[in-house]
Amino acid sequence: MDPLIWLYLAIVIAIAALLLAGFFAREVNAADAGNDRMRELMGAIREGAMAFIRREYTAVAVFVVVLATLILVFLDWGRPWGAVAYVFGAVLSALAGFIGMRMATAANARTTEAARRGGVDEALPLAFRGGAVMGFTVAGLGLLGLALGYLVFVELLEDESAFQIITAIGLGGSSIALFSRVGGGIYTKAADIGADLVGKVEAGIPEDDPRNPAVIADNVGDNVGDVAGMGADLFESYVGSLVAPIVFASFAFAGRDFLGQALLFPLMIATLGMGGSIIGSFFVRPGGASLAAALHRGTWVAMGVTVVGVVALTPALFGGVGGVDNLWGLVIAVVIGLAVGWLIGQISEIFTSDHYKTVKEVARQAQTGPATVALAGISEGMRSAAFSVVVVAFGMLGAYWGGDLAFEGGGVYGIAVAAIGVLSTLGITVSVDAYGPIADNAGGIAEMAHLPPEVREATDALDALGNTTAAVAKGFAIGSAAVTALALFFTFREAVVEAGGELATLDILDIPVTVGLFIGAMFPFLFAALTIQAVGRAANQMIEEVRRQFREIPGLLEGKEGVRPDSAKAVDISTAAALREMLVPGSLAVALPLVVGFISVRALGGLLAGALISGFLLAIFMANAGGAWDNAKKFIEGGAFGGKGSEAHKAAVVGDTIGDPFKDTAGPAMNIVIKVMTIVSLIFASAFV
Repeated sequence: MDPLIWLYLAIVIAIAALLLAGFFAREVNAADAGNDRMRELMGAIREGAMAFIRREYTAVAVFVVVLATLILVFLDWGRPWGAVAYVFGAVLSALAGFIGMRMATAANARTTEAARRGGVDEALPLAFRGGAVMGFTVAGLGLLGLALGYLVFVELLEDESAFQIITAIGLGGSSIALFSRVGGGIYTKAADIGADLVGKVEAGIPEDDPRNPAVIADNVGDNVGDVAGMGADLFESYVGSLVAPIVFASFAFAGRDFLGQALLFPLMIATLGMGGSIIGSFFVRPGGASLAAALHRGTWVAMGVTVVGVVALTPALFGGVGGVDNLWGLVIAVVIGLAVGWLIGQISEIFTSDHYKTVKEVARQAQTGPATVALAGISEGMRSAAFSVVVVAFGMLGAYWGGDLAFEGGGVYGIAVAAIGVLSTLGITVSVDAYGPIADNAGGIAEMAHLPPEVREATDALDALGNTTAAVAKGFAIGSAAVTALALFFTFREAVVEAGGELATLDILDIPVTVGLFIGAMFPFLFAALTIQAVGRAANQMIEEVRRQFREIPGLLEGKEGVRPDSAKAVDISTAAALREMLVPGSLAVALPLVVGFISVRALGGLLAGALISGFLLAIFMANAGGAWDNAKKFIEGGAFGGKGSEAHKAAVVGDTIGDPFKDTAGPAMNIVIKVMTIVSLIFASAFV
């Protein structure tokens, strides 16, 4: 089989994914958005979200221009294509987030209306389709962008630096993702904390009560953080997982008979995974044991189609090619990647879903106050990290063995293709994740529009599941980040050696390496501290503003007819704080490897290793601890341990508040940080040497 077939098939299937996203968007937009009040609320949320993303992208554009200039000036390869590819990747990442958020802000009120008319059975498919627009846009643009980059730079221009140029596409996606995740996370958690602590704890009013000035900002935040930010995040994860094996193969397998097949095998996996995701999306419909089963059904179908495709077509791609010892080793590596992604998702679900005892135990601890519920969440988050590390470690060993079985020196390539296996079904994975913020917004609109209680009950059921799917997707993304970053790390080593540097091995007794290890292990903690502090400062401003409005606007807290809060002021506070606070931590993640790399490449190798390990552990811990606190609060709100308004509920709200920046700001940004540092190092490797 001509390996180039997969390049053209990748382009075709990526376009099919984008067309499917358009089909789902049309279906969502055709649905009824409800009464005038619901439409008004939907419009306010969309207006706030679009205003933020315009200001955020304007600010990030300055950073993109600066880094593109550095690539143009300091790197002697691929001028000017390296800078062009970097900007191209950044534009695609931003576009994915923008489209997803436009659709999420259109689907929220429509999901509320569907819940009003037909309960969860009618609301679930609509919310999923809204999320599927994001899912297939992210995956479609990612696959299309990389396939076009390969076609242009490798096949048409035949540039000698083609593979470094392709890497720049990944860096462009990472740049947008980093700032989108950090900025969106700060925005949403500042509003969420302000709304919860003043509204639910101090004033004793329900969640999403229309009297609360921070509620609209909170609903806007769901979109800018968990839709646009998450979309850009998983776009760069997907592109990074494709870049790693392609660029590694270009260095490690140069001159070998199977080079062409090894270069395009990653695109084959991604193409089959995309096809499986498209098929799986039509299996997500109500019916069966639970709502979770309806969403999981689509994922299972997508994974099954991918495995069957890889098993059937890998022999056709590599059959009869010299230098291949056992092509089934590659199949093993891909299947291991899929299994690792699924297992990490299951671990996250066990630690964050109220269907399991972990969350129920955290909720039980709330009966004795905020301190014990905080300790319970922290300990469970740490415990979940241990299980996740074991899964990833054994997955890496298995994938390395599979790659080594396939061809001599192919162990790292096996790890790299396993990373694609983790993310191969990204289309359906993001669809399930992006469904969550839509369901959350739908519940807020039901409350603010004073719809009957049964509507809120239906949206709460969707929202509780959304919290779990979000936690699963975060664990999924973090697990893939660890595997992808390791593959990129080995590729960085190959690039340094290719450029004439000395980094064949890392000796931890070598002082520059040891210093780098310590600095690298420290940086994720510093990054987490900066982002959590940023949320705290922004939340403080929001709390004071909500208190001021309750105090100074006559009749607001009493719910007097015709009196409404100044929600625009709350939206502006979150917007300004997020844009101001995201710059320092985001810039440090890019600047640190550049500074260390120009001082010592060996120290940079140690830094990347230290950051990879501590960043992965910290990300899993924070994401799962935050998810456990969130669903423990919702478990109590469902009637356990005294229900809403009880002392246990107030303690759980405090725990959830601690977990907010853990799971939605610092935690999910960590997986981007470890990849940004590695991919920056890879691109500038020749300049360091």
